[in-house]
Amino acid sequence: MRKTDLANEVFEKTGISKKEASDIVELILNTMKDTLQAGEIVKIAGFGNFVVRSKRSRKGRNPKTGQEIEISPRRVITFRPSQVFRKFVNTPMANVPEESKLEPPAA
Repeated sequence: MRKTDLANEVFEKTGISKKEASDIVELILNTMKDTLQAGEIVKIAGFGNFVVRSKRSRKGRNPKTGQEIEISPRRVITFRPSQVFRKFVNTPMANVPEESKLEPPAA
């Protein structure tokens, strides 16, 4: 699912204009990005937590040459799904309400 697909879902389920739906999705994602960039946790109840973790520098190897290299310190984003979300994902689709099922993307 892409950002435009999310906006279309908001449009179809709320009846607001496509532009407003797109703006809402964009606002939510930008707020999440800004929060994570500031090093704060994004907690979405019933869904999960997005957390920025700091990785220290370490030694690695160039897979082509085998040469040892230094991997610089960096920040990575991790996602930890909530128990509710894990349970939902592991529920067979036959038990999921029809309105929760998403259609596969057109090929």
